[in-house]
Parts: sequence; C-alpha cells; structure tokens
Amino acid sequence: MSTVYCALVHHPVVDRQGEEVTTSVTNLDVHDIARSARTYGLKGYFVVSPIEAQHPVVQRIVDHWCSGAGRHRFPERGEAIALVRVCLSVDDAIAEIQAEEGKTPRLVVTSAKAGPNRTSYAEEAELLRAGSQPTLLLFGTGHGLSDRVLKRADACLEPIQGPSNFNHLSVRAAVAITLDRLFAVKSSANSPI
Repeated sequence: MSTVYCALVHHPVVDRQGEEVTTSVTNLDVHDIARSARTYGLKGYFVVSPIEAQHPVVQRIVDHWCSGAGRHRFPERGEAIALVRVCLSVDDAIAEIQAEEGKTPRLVVTSAKAGPNRTSYAEEAELLRAGSQPTLLLFGTGHGLSDRVLKRADACLEPIQGPSNFNHLSVRAAVAITLDRLFAVKSSANSPI
C-alpha cells in the first residue's frame, strides 16, 4: 500500500470568477480534516498557506489538542491533530514527503468540475493499494485548485456527484467523502449491522 498524505491548499486556488487568490485558514478545516485523515490512516495532513501570519494560528490549534488543555479532555482528538503540518507551498509539502519517504510523491488532485482524463475512485484506490510510491492528495479551498496546480498532477479524481445538479460541498465534506471512497474497509454481506 502506498503511504498517503493530504494537503489543504489555500494558494494557489481560484475564486468564483476564476481568478487566482489566497484563502484564509479556518479552525474547522484544520480540525475536521485531521480527524478524517487519522480515521483513514493517512500519514500526514499539510495545511498549505503562503500567509506566514496564519501559521501560528494553525500551531495554536495543534498545541491546544496535542499538549494543551484539549489533550486531557479529548486525547483521541490530539492523536488526529498530531498529523497536521503547516507549510508555505505545495512544493514545500512535496519536499517534506520526499525527505521523509526517500521518493517524490505522486500528486493526485481533486476538482468539483468535470473534465477529460478524470480518474475514478475505484482506479485510484487500486493504484494506492498496489503502489509503493508515496501519494499526496491535494484539496483546494475557495473555488478549487488553480490550473497551474491541476496541470502538475499525476491524476485528477472525478468530481463527487450526488443525485442533484447542486455541486458545492464544503471542503471538509469533500475530503471525508474522497477518503472514504479511496480507503473504506468493505464490509462483508454476512457481517452484523
């Protein structure tokens, strides 16, 4: 099985008009995505923001749950938050993974937009099970990853689609759904409910 990391990218992402922007870090995204990452066995979760003034905000969240008052009240939450790493760019996240794993990670991106050359969740799950190269799953804030990030990808997952034509999930929900589709343990038909 591949070693998998994820990153929540705050730059470069696009706004509603398609212009490249930088978004703000939010407490809920740091917190909830870490819990999903831990549940599905990821090795690390990068919060990517070029705004250095936001890095201490992320660190305060990590400190609260890993070594502060939160650690004693909810120790399992600290176990998840310990996966969080903050960095300035996608390239910094790639470099950290390369230093740790000894290999450059595959980049797998997500997008709510349909397009050519999309990889199904089943195909990607199979690649992750069979592979030995580390993988970095990239999720964009705002209205998604910029084209310059998408073009670097080794794979782009198909969009998450429900039965309606509404397609504007929170990034926290999209991460949880994606990780479940890629890593969920299949239950047997005979297992009790």
